[in-house]
Amino acid sequence: MSLDLLITSFVTLFVIIDPIGTTPIYVALTSGMSTRERRVVALRAIVIAAGLMTIFGLTGEALLGVIGIGMPAFRISGGLLLFLIAVDMLFEKRTERREKRSIDAPPDPSVFPLAMPLLAGPGSLATMVLLISQNSGDYAAIAAIHGVMLFVLAIVYMLFRLAGPIERLLGHTGIVVVSRLLGILLAALSVQFVLDGLRDVGLMSN
Repeated sequence: MSLDLLITSFVTLFVIIDPIGTTPIYVALTSGMSTRERRVVALRAIVIAAGLMTIFGLTGEALLGVIGIGMPAFRISGGLLLFLIAVDMLFEKRTERREKRSIDAPPDPSVFPLAMPLLAGPGSLATMVLLISQNSGDYAAIAAIHGVMLFVLAIVYMLFRLAGPIERLLGHTGIVVVSRLLGILLAALSVQFVLDGLRDVGLMSN
């Protein structure tokens, strides 16, 4: 386990989960609820998302093996998926889709759409599999990745609790700027995943 792993895991999961971009959606979904109801919804969403990401991170590689998908293929496809998410973030398409999903959300949004797909969506689930597969057999590294994941979700929970003041502080323009900066970082990380996959199948040298 190294500092590089912790930093890479944090940056990747933070960008994918996108606490800053998700917070305004949480505000809209819990509009009209009391402070206590909002807190319960936030906590339930975080717990469910953490459970899904943990299960998928620990069993995802084995599941891929059962259905005959190798890790190089998953790294490449996962990298491409993350790149598409990055492009969406750069052009604000991701926020538009999230807002559209929130319109049809049920009265209790903690499971859908907050826990899944906003927090534990395809991008974050794929990221957990990719990160853990790169450190297969290193139990300290795997534990560290899960610790980072829980830390990022703890940040989400804190931002949810402070959603109102943060939204007023950043404003729409501030949220757009932060989202686009994170999109640039995610694009670079996604390309690295693709390069790792190509290297695994021998199409690239170190």
